[in-house]
Amino acid sequence: MDDPASAYDMSHVDERAEKCTLAILVDNEPGVLGRVVGLFSARGYNIESLTVAEVDQRRHRSRITIVTIGTPAMLEQIKAQLLRLVPVASVTDITKSHRGLERELALLKVAGTGEKRVEALRIAEIFRARVVDTTNESFIFELTGASEKIDEFRKLMKPLGLVEISRTGVLSIKRGAEAS
Repeated sequence: MDDPASAYDMSHVDERAEKCTLAILVDNEPGVLGRVVGLFSARGYNIESLTVAEVDQRRHRSRITIVTIGTPAMLEQIKAQLLRLVPVASVTDITKSHRGLERELALLKVAGTGEKRVEALRIAEIFRARVVDTTNESFIFELTGASEKIDEFRKLMKPLGLVEISRTGVLSIKRGAEAS
């Protein structure tokens, strides 16, 4: 892909393919992430986004959030294969849940002076982006939201002097009182 920010462009996949966000609860031990990623790689499945962090220190559990694209049959196969891995405790399809919530964090560096600088601040206010660093020549904005929101903000900042972007990848959780 020419533009790394267009990672969620699905024009290159089968028409029946859909984007899927999986929350995978795993034992936090060496090699687990490699085994999960290896499962995708060995079968030729692409990972659009990957985040991982320990979420339960007492039980030594980590949550891996993976965004992938595939046909419904491929996605079911991925979920079934993940559940067969010994260190995997659960696999939740956040995309299929009406209570699913997905967010991403991005830092965007925008360089500019004069009117471009004023316009960048105006757009940032509309998107509720926060200025976390500023110099006379640049800003670093922090923006949290859906991946599509970050993509739109990036597109608007590009002609105003976008220099660099760093993204966390998708994080997900289900609304309600129970764990996902």
